[in-house]
Amino acid sequence: MEIYMRQKRENIRNVAIIAHVDHGKTTLVDELLKQSGVFRANQEVAERVMDSNDIERERGITILSKNTAVTYKDTKINIIDTPGHADFGGEVERVLKMVNGVVLVVDAFEGAMPQTKFVLRKALELKLPVIVCINKIDRPEARPNEVIDEVLELFLELDADDAQLDCPFVFASAKSGIASLEADQPGTDMTPLFETILDYIPAPEGDPDAGTQALISTIDYNEYVGRIGVGKVDNGVIRVNQEVVIVNHHEPDKQSKVKVSKLYEFDGLNKVEVKEAGIGSIVAISGIADIHIGDTLCSPDAIAPIPFQKISEPTIAMHFMVNDSPLAGLEGKFVTSRHIRDRLFRELNTDVSLRVEETESTDAFKVSGRGELHLSVLIENMRREGFEFAVSKAEVLFRTDEAGHRLEPMELAYIDVPNEYAGAVIEKLGQRKGELRNMGSITGGAYTRLEFSIPSRGLIGYRGEFMTDTKGNGILNTVFDGYGPYKGDIAYRKQGSLIAFEAGESITYGLYNAQERGILFIGPGEKVYSGMVVGQTGKSEDIEINVCKKKQLTNTRSSSADEALRLTPPKVMSLEQALDFIDTDELLEITPSTLRIRKKILDPTLRKRANNKK
Repeated sequence: MEIYMRQKRENIRNVAIIAHVDHGKTTLVDELLKQSGVFRANQEVAERVMDSNDIERERGITILSKNTAVTYKDTKINIIDTPGHADFGGEVERVLKMVNGVVLVVDAFEGAMPQTKFVLRKALELKLPVIVCINKIDRPEARPNEVIDEVLELFLELDADDAQLDCPFVFASAKSGIASLEADQPGTDMTPLFETILDYIPAPEGDPDAGTQALISTIDYNEYVGRIGVGKVDNGVIRVNQEVVIVNHHEPDKQSKVKVSKLYEFDGLNKVEVKEAGIGSIVAISGIADIHIGDTLCSPDAIAPIPFQKISEPTIAMHFMVNDSPLAGLEGKFVTSRHIRDRLFRELNTDVSLRVEETESTDAFKVSGRGELHLSVLIENMRREGFEFAVSKAEVLFRTDEAGHRLEPMELAYIDVPNEYAGAVIEKLGQRKGELRNMGSITGGAYTRLEFSIPSRGLIGYRGEFMTDTKGNGILNTVFDGYGPYKGDIAYRKQGSLIAFEAGESITYGLYNAQERGILFIGPGEKVYSGMVVGQTGKSEDIEINVCKKKQLTNTRSSSADEALRLTPPKVMSLEQALDFIDTDELLEITPSTLRIRKKILDPTLRKRANNKK
């Protein structure tokens, strides 16, 4: 029997950059790329170059983890930029299997936030060494020394071992491209961070002479080559045209033989084709149609899958269905159930946190994800691709314990608000079954930080209200906190809807009379149909109105008759606001150009009957 020896590959470092949303990860990666000479001196470089898709650039958030690589002092540093938002935690969980250490970025003013805790817990569970980078030290209100204490407290709370507690701290301003090892001495470039990565992140280990073993942690998708598996070579060497066996840790009996047709390594922002890759290399493999996240590629003579953690389960679900409104099919390119089904199942190729289930109806699919943002990004992507469909109100996924008690997903909500709005926030979250756990003042006493334990249901549709209640000055962050006992019924919305009475085109005269009843969502000249929601009333019950009503013309004229009717501008809602607004008996109709809210039952008589039965 041959004895293989594990070796370190000193000229490679694999590191993930993790942080709470908006603490500067992507900007930090930009600077590491610039200062390692990836770009030509005269090259035009976009800001946040790693946020490559449209929605990421528009919203300023990272949704998909991205791979890049820089070379510093003859050492190749593979860097993975991860999402900071809780809804995309599935991305963070799995990429940590590719790296040997993490750089935890923390804002020098905001300090350790809920998502910092989530991503740090995942890294510590995998026993990865952590470099803490206190970013934005050039902010006027920066408080680096207090933030260090907060981070160390967080390490203790998460049961970090002694080696992890003894982590190095680097103080940086990613925007200015500087880093230093002392909080009060600004650096001149990113060298201290590069040096700390080389010194503190261990080189990848493996046995170069053993059989091939490469774990796939991410799937990329390309129209031309299909699925591309991205992962790290743990043992042996992987070569082009090599025959390998795909096997998954969770299904060891299911195996298939495939051939590696193309192999790439990362260099800067590009994939570079290579003939072979050794231990520690992060590679992209194309040409294997049936490759999935968590699969291990092994030599046929040494089949051994690498353990891969189960991805956290989804907590929230929506029904995606064929649009059956009177205006269906006029604006979308893909409208049938087959189109919608194929698109949703294709999304499963790259998104492991998503679940898609068939329902009793062939025209509806139950789609489960990690949060409202997770599902709204999918909806926005489909809409831009030309799909037309309808979605229902988000609902949480309940569980039952062994004793038969109903459990529901709980969240920890951390809220920073100016002191004068704290009372309104506490009152609203109390109505939504939130429990206030902690309350304290921050930033010299001008702001209050509230910590709530609240059912996920209680946060559905709350963010819009929160922004109104705090005049846009509040910050709300949430993190999943496991399942807890069912807290009782929650009323989502206290106001009713204004419902169009007949089909046609909205007329100024009809809208003028309707606006006295509430807030309108449409202006004149828009197509409406019976059962479509055109506004919100101040009362709790729904009101039917006729927005297509024309003024009866007579041959008598009064002095004021010809004065223009003044309409209040309609409230135009974004996708998130519309998803927040709809109630359980309503649907959101989504087309590439329009969002319409409607009742599930369009016919007024049938709707009344259904309400009476409740």
